[in-house]
Amino acid sequence: MSKNIILVIEDDAAIRRGIVDAFQFQGYETMEAGDGESGLELGLTAACDLVLLDLVLPRRDGLEILEQVRKGRPSLPVIILTARGDENDRVRGLRLGADDYVVKPFSVKELLARVEAVLRRTPGRPLDLSEVAIPDGVADFARCEVRFDNGDRCELSEREIELLRYLAVNAGRAVSRDEILARIWKLNPRAILGTRTIDMHVARLREKLRDDLASPKIILTVRGKGYMFARGEET
Repeated sequence: MSKNIILVIEDDAAIRRGIVDAFQFQGYETMEAGDGESGLELGLTAACDLVLLDLVLPRRDGLEILEQVRKGRPSLPVIILTARGDENDRVRGLRLGADDYVVKPFSVKELLARVEAVLRRTPGRPLDLSEVAIPDGVADFARCEVRFDNGDRCELSEREIELLRYLAVNAGRAVSRDEILARIWKLNPRAILGTRTIDMHVARLREKLRDDLASPKIILTVRGKGYMFARGEET
């Protein structure tokens, strides 16, 4: 069964350890960062379902991280953890797109309840896309097929539809293999090392979309990051 993955960005090691232990005890998967620089990198690339973000961090400010995550991953829920008494900081965080905030010191029960509430009301990335245009045709998710302008058709499997739709919804953003494993395969990427499943499915999708395997124009390979569905103007 898939478990929600919580990213904890907190520089106080004791607080971070306490949060991580509490969430793991409740059955969550966790990831953690102790400074703003590594926290931002994970926030933009990690296959996580929610971020717990401290505002006062070394190397990068929490509000700066929030702003960058909102630009790169607009649907990823973020809860601010703050010891600041200034109401303006909390207001600014909410205006930048934070889903909630918890003021230190807080109880573990309160934090768990806030996280559960945010996850319940967060649908994740919108995957209700019914079709997507490709050069010389359209991928129709409802009919599970690719239709080309010349009348040719090609059937898509359920997994191929899920993968293509996720990439299309995130068009213009490099999606890591770990994120695909977590979102589409519902697997913990840290428990599966060296799998070529994603690469093989992408190769098969490219064939069905008549994408140039040597120089693809629809599903791009982003070296060191993953795969990206090209925006219309890029194709």
